[in-house]
Amino acid sequence: MSLYQKVVAELFFPLHERLKNHDTLALHRELEHSQWLSPQQVSALQLVNLRHFLARVGTSVPFYQHLFTQLDFDPQRVTSVADLQALPLLDKATIRANTEAMKAPGANSLKRFNTGGSSGEPLIFFLGNERVSHDVAAKRRATRWWGVDIGDPEIVVWGSPIELGAQDRIRLLRDKVFRTELLSAFEMSEKNLRMFAERIRSRRPRMLFGYPSALALLAEYARAKGMRLDNLGVEVVFVTAERLYDHQREIIEEVFGCPAANGYGGRDAGFIAHQCRHGSLHISAEHIVVEIVDSSGRVLEPGESGEIVVTHLCSSDFPFLRYRTGDVGTLSSEPCPCGRGLPVLASVEGRTTDFVVASDGSVLHGLALIYVLRDMPGVEAFRIVQETLHHTRVEIVADRGCRIAMKQAIQTPFRQRLGQDVDISIDYVAEIPREKSGKHRYVISRVAAGAGGGCA
Repeated sequence: MSLYQKVVAELFFPLHERLKNHDTLALHRELEHSQWLSPQQVSALQLVNLRHFLARVGTSVPFYQHLFTQLDFDPQRVTSVADLQALPLLDKATIRANTEAMKAPGANSLKRFNTGGSSGEPLIFFLGNERVSHDVAAKRRATRWWGVDIGDPEIVVWGSPIELGAQDRIRLLRDKVFRTELLSAFEMSEKNLRMFAERIRSRRPRMLFGYPSALALLAEYARAKGMRLDNLGVEVVFVTAERLYDHQREIIEEVFGCPAANGYGGRDAGFIAHQCRHGSLHISAEHIVVEIVDSSGRVLEPGESGEIVVTHLCSSDFPFLRYRTGDVGTLSSEPCPCGRGLPVLASVEGRTTDFVVASDGSVLHGLALIYVLRDMPGVEAFRIVQETLHHTRVEIVADRGCRIAMKQAIQTPFRQRLGQDVDISIDYVAEIPREKSGKHRYVISRVAAGAGGGCA
């Protein structure tokens, strides 16, 4: 631990969180202790937190006040996580239809967020300070498993408009103090890939963080150009927001000369699980309940594959209670040799985001197009299909009254990203058909990277 890193972690970071009214430090101290409890003790702690959460939402959140009364559901009678099965699963459509009723009255710290989700259905939701504090604390705990911490030099390859659109002076100053640098994953052109690689070489970060697809593409570029990135002192590459494929892990670890640590979660469902040095995806089970269900909603046993359903026990201001993620996964019944009592996700499928290729050959992250649609009024579901370099088709489930204004609102930014000569056709459909896996893909590109002469 360098002196500067120690000052950031023990002085600047606590001050930053206190100014934001976050309880991150207290939660982090609790999580550092509770991870070493036995599996039975973790389960007991989870149950205590679950009952407290259910009692809060049942008395303060209008949607759940009504639901609990209707079902005669009493949180005081909950004696196991299995009792959650008396409550219905929560999906995006239900949240959209009951957004105001799902807010706890007096929750003044709520901040508005949105996501396209792995199913391609746009969702607007709200997060409070309690939820944000937990996710920051859980992320920090997982980061420390790999010998790095807040204040260590970090480069983030990311693409959210929140991160990319809020680069005001205060945020820039904070990032400079915390030694975090953001690079845009939206535009993976050859020019930008060279700049990213050169920036990593000059900055010599101790950790990288970003989409596995973006970091794998960067690694492929560096290897093709003979640029060494494995001698810079990078300790770990954290990847999240998409499925990490084996071939991506291999090239990331080869080129950067360090392990790739997989994470699973999202803005909606929260910081769910992260990989330890033994390769296990540990669930943040003190405050997160994970269920695996089949197509009928029946809870499955460990080892059986089904949809991942999450209850976030720090979301009482805007509850995510038995929330359907749309992802497919499997729970493990085996403990991890690392000694932590936290349960393990044996596998996670989905959250795959494709790249698309602009007409000039530049490779763009699929999220560059998704963000155009996911917060657009009237859009219920969508899928983007890049048929050729010069034709991209958008399938939309939308209200009829919004369609005229919607056309230009989609075509203009799409052409700005893909090229002015690209035909953007819009198909209004009754539903988006599912794939054989039962999931929706929200971006499908039938154009190989490099087809227009850019990087491959």
